[in-house]
Amino acid sequence: MLGPFWLTISMGIMVAALGFLYGSLFKVPLETYLPFLTLGILVWNLISGLITDACTALSASEGMIKEVRLPYSLYIFRMIWRNMIMFGHNIVVYLAVAVIFGIKPSLATLLVVPGLALVMLNAVSIGLLASIVCARFRDIPQIVSSLLQIMFFLTPIIWQPELLKDRHFLVHSNPFYHFVEIIRAPMLGHSVQLESWLYAGAVSLLGWLLALVFLGRYRRFIPYWV
Repeated sequence: MLGPFWLTISMGIMVAALGFLYGSLFKVPLETYLPFLTLGILVWNLISGLITDACTALSASEGMIKEVRLPYSLYIFRMIWRNMIMFGHNIVVYLAVAVIFGIKPSLATLLVVPGLALVMLNAVSIGLLASIVCARFRDIPQIVSSLLQIMFFLTPIIWQPELLKDRHFLVHSNPFYHFVEIIRAPMLGHSVQLESWLYAGAVSLLGWLLALVFLGRYRRFIPYWV
């Protein structure tokens, strides 16, 4: 009867458990920590899901690629749409947290629209780049999965940046932090730092340049690699 909302329920249980545990360990008020943690996990799951699924976006569509001539971006868009649907189901958890702790939307909340658009723009470029590379080298998805597990703990998801005190450079040099922040900060009612916009924009430009170069050079080999 619940269908895909089982995903929402499991996410809610995990966020509640981690919130009470780490909130007490870090000695942070629950009304401050739980919304921060909830959005951090939701946005991280979206970003990591996009990267992980990008690795197999082409190889998983082997049958269609060999039988029907379609733009390769179509398989990337399908992957992005699937992850956005999952994100939409999980965002219900944050809405419940926002109601419980009285988080009200503000003008800064509108910044979530360009933030989410920038993440999706990167998802297309990374999807094209990663899917081509992973179609050629089948061990890359396992490497990417391992690296994402490490980056989860190095990114301020379950811990707040203020805890590092004089080592903030470890946070600000982390690209995942900036992409999480351009969505998380507006939804918490905070403005996004200019540094995060510039960092995300620079990564987007580099990602698209690499994606277009790889697509132009290796497009004809994709049917043989998958």
